[in-house]
Amino acid sequence: MNFHEGRILVRVAAIDCGTNSIRLLVAQLDPGGGLLTEIDRQMHIVRLGKGVDRTGMLDPEAIERTREALAGYTDRIRQLQAQRVRMVATSATRDATNAGDFRAMVIDTLGVAPEVISGDEEARLSFLGATRGLPASAEPPFLVVDIGGGSTEFVLGGPGGPRDGQGGDGLGGTVVEAAVSVDIGCVRMTERHLVGDPPTAQQIAAAEDDINAAIDRALDVVPAQRARTLVGLAGSVTTVAALALNLDGYDPRAIHHARISAAQVEAVTAQLLALSHAQRLALPPMHPGRADVIGAGALVLRTILRRTGADAVIASEQDILDGIAYSLADASLADA
Repeated sequence: MNFHEGRILVRVAAIDCGTNSIRLLVAQLDPGGGLLTEIDRQMHIVRLGKGVDRTGMLDPEAIERTREALAGYTDRIRQLQAQRVRMVATSATRDATNAGDFRAMVIDTLGVAPEVISGDEEARLSFLGATRGLPASAEPPFLVVDIGGGSTEFVLGGPGGPRDGQGGDGLGGTVVEAAVSVDIGCVRMTERHLVGDPPTAQQIAAAEDDINAAIDRALDVVPAQRARTLVGLAGSVTTVAALALNLDGYDPRAIHHARISAAQVEAVTAQLLALSHAQRLALPPMHPGRADVIGAGALVLRTILRRTGADAVIASEQDILDGIAYSLADASLADA
């Protein structure tokens, strides 16, 4: 551990392995409270969950893509001398029958076992990452929606203490009131429904029916009508935000905490669903690994706005990855 002005500073490495991407965050934190200081953040599209909805198994080629990315992350973690490492694996590895092969690969490559967390834990970590550091103008309660590749998490909560992380229930000064994970995500909905290029009206209608049914289940658990602020996480949301802001490229600083109106989400979603894969790929903010699934992700976001009646969504670049890092700071303090 490092010391700065009498405070213990902890350097941690958080890895989030989802259905579509694997991401690394190396950060320095004060376990006593405060926001993280980012040292390095990386992302690779590995499509680990490709075909899982159909086959029930992780594709060996996808496992190999993930191993290659993870090997690079392992080198970076050692170079930056992170003191504690936590890797969380989400929707794809919850659903796969050959999850043992994936686990063995991770231990062999990283030296740390992946935690295949529940949907509820995924939701809570996402909420922690998203709400810590929100601007004072963001009015609680917050509804956080994390639109991933295989699932979408809905979490309702508010501050349980000051915004700097003190107080609350141990989740960074916040109290989670209700959380649920449902199986709608940009990869899953694309593979299940939006197979046309561009998708047909019938395919879009079928996807909307599926999404609405899942949102029905979510709203039975999470009283979204109580929320005063909707916060959206992950690449689908931030890419929609980048397009709504007419950015010349993907700029995390411009996207983070940008307020995107419901009308803007409607317009961007309609545009994306009408474009071919090649046309979506040519959009300046588009990541090459997201162009084929962004229409489905935007459709999930649009449907959430419609169903909750929210007039806007605040896009956040901080999400479950940041939540994992914050959880490591608390664990490191306990070991001190």
